[in-house]
Amino acid sequence: MAILVKNIKALVQVEEKPVVWRAGKEMKTLHTIENAYLLTEGKKIIDFGKMYDFNPEKLSKIKEKIEEIDATGKFVFPSFCDSHTHIVYAGSREIEYIDKIKGLSYEDIAKRGGGILNSAQRLADASEDELYKAAMERLKEMAAYGTGAVEIKSGYGLTTETELKMLRVIKALQKESPLIIRSNFLGAHAVPLAYKGKQQEYVELIINEMIPLVATEELADFIDVFCDKGFFTVEETERILMQGIKYGMRPKIHANELDYSGGIQVGVKYNALSVDHLEYTGDEEIACLLNSETMPTLLPGAAFFLNMVYAPARKMIDAGLPVALASDYNPGSSPSGNMQLILSMGCIKYKMVPEEALNAVTINSAYAMGISDMAGSIAKGKIANFFITKPIPSLEFMPYAFGSNKVEQVFLEGRRFSNL
Repeated sequence: MAILVKNIKALVQVEEKPVVWRAGKEMKTLHTIENAYLLTEGKKIIDFGKMYDFNPEKLSKIKEKIEEIDATGKFVFPSFCDSHTHIVYAGSREIEYIDKIKGLSYEDIAKRGGGILNSAQRLADASEDELYKAAMERLKEMAAYGTGAVEIKSGYGLTTETELKMLRVIKALQKESPLIIRSNFLGAHAVPLAYKGKQQEYVELIINEMIPLVATEELADFIDVFCDKGFFTVEETERILMQGIKYGMRPKIHANELDYSGGIQVGVKYNALSVDHLEYTGDEEIACLLNSETMPTLLPGAAFFLNMVYAPARKMIDAGLPVALASDYNPGSSPSGNMQLILSMGCIKYKMVPEEALNAVTINSAYAMGISDMAGSIAKGKIANFFITKPIPSLEFMPYAFGSNKVEQVFLEGRRFSNL
């Protein structure tokens, strides 16, 4: 199938010469073509430009059936890239939500067996088929809001058997879903109850048993650690990352969500693709990130839901850093995969202008999951993942109207996605 979208009010985030990310002042750069067309063939974008430059003879060279779509009054965006999710889980945690309302902290809930440990018990009791079906429904909902690429982490297993179960489910989703999916092994998400007071033994289990088995089955693209107050230390994080690197997994880090943990520095030291959360980021952390290849990734949904401080996004961008935004979709601290809402939060809570926030949820978040060569912008040769909005007055309307779904049609791998 080939698709010609014509009379587009504005085609957003177009690139003649694709970039890997946008940083600092460049985050305000968002190339847009008014009165545009977009042409795809198979799974790829093959052409775009202004309508008055469109040559109908281009269609004669396409051997596939061509669907023409009139997008008068509508915008076309590249699909959002959500580089941080935990969507393979069993059951919700709304009771803990009530505990938070009553004043219990994230750490308080975790200490009494809630939080991640709660999800670990539920996941252990669920079958792979149950987990797959639930996660696939979440993916479909995310796609309906404009997401076309997702990184999914393990970390609710916390035993070798259940971590592998999660990763096998993610692998099955990769095969069956039209979204681009990357897999992240996060065995070091928390210390299971069986290892309370024996944290080093659990670290040894991750290093000596889990990582080799994950690698043998080729189940993960990345290795991740929750390097923060009350979870894993810098020294433990380094040991886990080094083993992951040895087995071909690039590091990523949950860092500085709860305190100045050193997680950002250890992430940069080991060339992590991204460091995520970053609520506690100061001058030292910003200086460390500058001139690195590590993407600072902020998760406003978690800060909002947990009523925490927000990462200093404005300071980071003004210092010259790139910033990505992701949903952190999970049952405990961010139960939403709506990237339109994350886009709005980027503007409302982080004081990002719409262009900066849109770069943060497209090209920069694509980089944060290692796919900026195939997603995150409208460019020839990239995968044809995009969405057409309902009629909207302006680009700024996307983050402004945070309570409604502005997406009318979704296309993934050059085919119409029908779960709307």
